[in-house]
Amino acid sequence: MAVPKRRTSRSNTRHRRSQWRATAPDLVPITVDGVEHRVPRRLVAAVQRGLVDPTTGRRTR
Repeated sequence: MAVPKRRTSRSNTRHRRSQWRATAPDLVPITVDGVEHRVPRRLVAAVQRGLVDPTTGRRTR
């Protein structure tokens, strides 16, 4: 396992951490009951089956 020779400075640590960003999910247009919604690609099948509400992204009961 690699072990650092020197301690990373606070400035370098914070600079590295500030570069990290989460990528936004790509939204796909989908039509449900005649209304077009934009949902993440991984939820398309669930929305079409009626398992997920396209407006809130939460489960339907």
